[in-house]
Amino acid sequence: MANKKSHNWLLVLGVIVLAVAPLLFVKGEFAGADGQAEKAITELHPQYKPWFNSLVELPSGEVESLLFAVQAGLGAGVIGYVIGLYKGRSEQRQK
Repeated sequence: MANKKSHNWLLVLGVIVLAVAPLLFVKGEFAGADGQAEKAITELHPQYKPWFNSLVELPSGEVESLLFAVQAGLGAGVIGYVIGLYKGRSEQRQK
C-alpha cells in the first residue's frame, strides 16, 4: 500500500515538473488565442469597448501559461482518476 502511494506522489511530482519545466527552460513569448483574438477585434473594430475588465491582472504571460498548464494537468488527473476508479470497480465486480 505504501509503495502505491509513493508511486502516486511520484506521478504527481512528474506532472508538476512537466508543467513548470517549459516555463523555466523555454525562452520566448508564450502567446495564446486570447491575445490573438484581442488583436483581431481591435483591427476589425477599433472603437470596440470591452464589457468588463479582468478581476485579476497577472504579472506576465508566463504566469498565465503556468496556471493554464496546471489547470490542464489537474483536469487530466481527475479524468484519469475517474477512469481508473471505474475500471477498478468493474474488475472488482468481475471477481
